[in-house]
Amino acid sequence: MKLTVTDAALSRFIADWDFKNGDFIRIFVRYSGGGSDAFAFGIMKADHQRMSIHYEIGGITFYMAENDTWYLDGKELIIDSVNDEITFIRK
Repeated sequence: MKLTVTDAALSRFIADWDFKNGDFIRIFVRYSGGGSDAFAFGIMKADHQRMSIHYEIGGITFYMAENDTWYLDGKELIIDSVNDEITFIRK
């Protein structure tokens, strides 16, 4: 299991979300409804708590708590920006 945040995504988070040096950003799993996959990732500023995996870039720590890593199922999560939109890639 691995978490990566690209430089392009970091730029979007800083410009659009006002994240800054020293922030802790939690990546969590939320129920999103039907379809082929009923779950999706969410993002929020939060105190670090039970970090299972994390990635630090530009002084900002992105992490997933222990109770959310089940959704990765041992895969890698890459957070990127494509056409100025944040994307989550599991591979």
